[in-house]
Parts: sequence; C-alpha cells; structure tokens
Amino acid sequence: MTAPEQVQLENIAACEYEIFALLKQRYSPRTFKEAPVKQQHIKQLFEAARWSASSNNIQPWRFIYAEKNTTAYNKIVSCLNDFNKEWATNAPLLILTAYKEETDDEVTNFHALHDLGLAIGGMTMQAQYMGIGLHSMAGVDWEHAQDLFNVPDGYHISSAIAAGYYGGQIEKLSEELQEQEIKERKRIKQSDFAFKESWK
Repeated sequence: MTAPEQVQLENIAACEYEIFALLKQRYSPRTFKEAPVKQQHIKQLFEAARWSASSNNIQPWRFIYAEKNTTAYNKIVSCLNDFNKEWATNAPLLILTAYKEETDDEVTNFHALHDLGLAIGGMTMQAQYMGIGLHSMAGVDWEHAQDLFNVPDGYHISSAIAAGYYGGQIEKLSEELQEQEIKERKRIKQSDFAFKESWK
C-alpha cells in the first residue's frame, strides 16, 4: 500500500451506524495528485450541483472556477487567507462559491445559503465517486474576490473549494499540516444535534 493510499484508509470515518460508503470515505485533503482534473469530470461536478434540491427551484448557487497555472487561479489564491494559501496551491482546481441574495421578486432569499450547501454536498458526493477530493475553505476575503471577478450586485461570494484527485504526497505539507492530515477524525454525537420531539 502506498503512503497516499494509507492516508485515505486512515481517514475513513468510524461510524456508530452504517452509512453509504462514499460518505464514510470522504474527507478534505490538503494535498492532491499532480494531475489536472479532467474536463469531463469538471462538467460532472457542476452537473451534480445543477441537479441539487433548492427552495422553489430558484437554484441560487453560482461558481467561478480556475485551473492551475492560469491568471484566474492566481487571483483566487490571492483571495485566500494565509493559512489556506499555505496548502491550497497543491490543488489543480480552485473554485469560488457564491449565491444570489434575492429572489426575482427582490425578496431576500433566506434559504440561498442552505441551497448553496446542498449544491456543494451533491458536488462533493459526485467528486468522491470519481476519486476527487474537495476541501472547502471559509478563509476567503470575499470582498476582494467580488472585486477581482466583477461579481454583480445581488450576488455574494461565500467560500472557496480546493479540488483534485486523491493521492497527493503528504510530504508536500508542513509537519503541522501532515499531523492534521492523518489525525483521528471526530464528530459530535448524534444526541448533541438530533433531538426527538423537543430541544434538549
């Protein structure tokens, strides 16, 4: 077994109840294979987002993506915080996520972020199926991104995603990040977030 395969194996979730294998295997890598994401796979990622559920079928999600060694890729990198810049350039593909803030009737779309999350969730499972890891990042200077990419009024940059095929060399990361890459994955218990019949 190669070192990258070992990292993937160690990151399989230790579930209390059995769930779909792709969900167990999903994790957010910080290193990726040094290979561009195939154009067909990129289209499939966004097709998965396209068919996600959304309130009243408004589909408020928007994405800006760029491949490594392009001006647009470097512009996305410039919008990341210093911590994310440390590793995100390992990804062959970077994505900015955004949402439309209002409905066509100019009413605040309270569910827009929820729907964007559903779209990213669908994209994430499609990615996992194709051996692609997605790592979402909250550390984004959204105002800078809005300006750089001429995002029109009424749309809001929300996050960034680093994407690439699993199997990157962990040695490309700092010692601190290597530890994070292989440390035990933990989640709060169901009883802390799923309440039957009343809030507990």
